[in-house]
Amino acid sequence: MSATVHIRNANSADLAPMTDLLKSLFSVEKDFSVDGSRQMQGLRMLLGNPRARILVAEGQGEVVGMCTGQIVISTAEGGPSILVEDVVVRSDRQGEGIGSQLMEAILEFAEEQRATRLQLLADCENTPALKFYEKIGWSNTSMICLRKMNA
Repeated sequence: MSATVHIRNANSADLAPMTDLLKSLFSVEKDFSVDGSRQMQGLRMLLGNPRARILVAEGQGEVVGMCTGQIVISTAEGGPSILVEDVVVRSDRQGEGIGSQLMEAILEFAEEQRATRLQLLADCENTPALKFYEKIGWSNTSMICLRKMNA
């Protein structure tokens, strides 16, 4: 374990380092492309959304990880559910438990919102991420993700 990190809510001063983290994440995910201005625009929208939370892991004054969560309404659950996205830890800080701390903090957000389920999408070829999620108690479903772009 390296230096301790502090998990906190993100703010506008974190936009640049969060955009850099998203660049590293989207460089591994085939379905997304790196576009810093678009990623920053999305982050700004999340920061201003009361139904969303961006968490950052800060260590030695630097943002070294992040995770986002958004409230959606689940008809299956009959209430709120949390869509977790953008779970990423800087490559030189992986393996230190930072991802687990971020996921624990997003679970606290879900509990605050009385969400009964959290869900996320992960690239099917991102084996390290899939192993991480399994290790912390997430499980596969029988569902697949479909998408249609709407310009």
